[in-house]
Amino acid sequence: RVGRPVHLLEATGSTNDDAKAGARQGAPHGSVWIAETQSRGRGRHGRTWVSPPGENLLFSVLLRISCTPARVPPLSLACGLAVRDAVARALGDDAERVLVKWPNDVVVVDPTGTAPSGFRKVAGILVESALAGSKVEHVVVGIGVNVHTRDFPEELAAIATSIARETTHMPDRGLVLADILEGIERDVEPVAHRGLGFLHARLSAHDALRGRRVESEDASVDGVGCGIDPDGRLLVRRADGVVVKVASGELRVRPV
Repeated sequence: RVGRPVHLLEATGSTNDDAKAGARQGAPHGSVWIAETQSRGRGRHGRTWVSPPGENLLFSVLLRISCTPARVPPLSLACGLAVRDAVARALGDDAERVLVKWPNDVVVVDPTGTAPSGFRKVAGILVESALAGSKVEHVVVGIGVNVHTRDFPEELAAIATSIARETTHMPDRGLVLADILEGIERDVEPVAHRGLGFLHARLSAHDALRGRRVESEDASVDGVGCGIDPDGRLLVRRADGVVVKVASGELRVRPV
């Protein structure tokens, strides 16, 4: 059901905004809005998602799933894992270099050592939900994947990459899209109803922050990532040995 119908747009402000408008108008579960370019594409904290027209994947999926608000963060991780798997398959032999960076990015390990964090971002996920009472009425999953872009602005060159930059062949955007949608269809409803349990081993195997020193922007969290719990919270071991559970926010990767 995910991927039916598909609304293909030459240009739009934001596919997430299109999906939210579609939800209000009664669009069905699994509807997808995909654009060649966005003028107001955004990531977490309102950051702009930079993408040249026609080069990458910019799309949003409407999920009509009834669940508690506490299950929304695990849904974001499930979608991130679907994106990771699709990017890894597109890269072929380099699949093990593709990781999920909590809470909502997909990254590729940098073998050259020039990326400040040790990896470069290839995709991002932005999840927005609407409530009806104490239940989630619907979820909009916005996904941006760098597919064909090879030249990034100077301020992004050290921290961003694309599928094309990481392989010798030209990736097919349609195949990557179909692969992601298949993964979302397979995994999100079980996660919404039962949690991350059945995905936990796969998620742990591709956890970008495991073993890395991380720090929150306000320095309230500082330690080494030691996994993701079944509720989607990042586990961080402080210098005093105490493990804290981080439910939200953004963490910087620091030298160990």
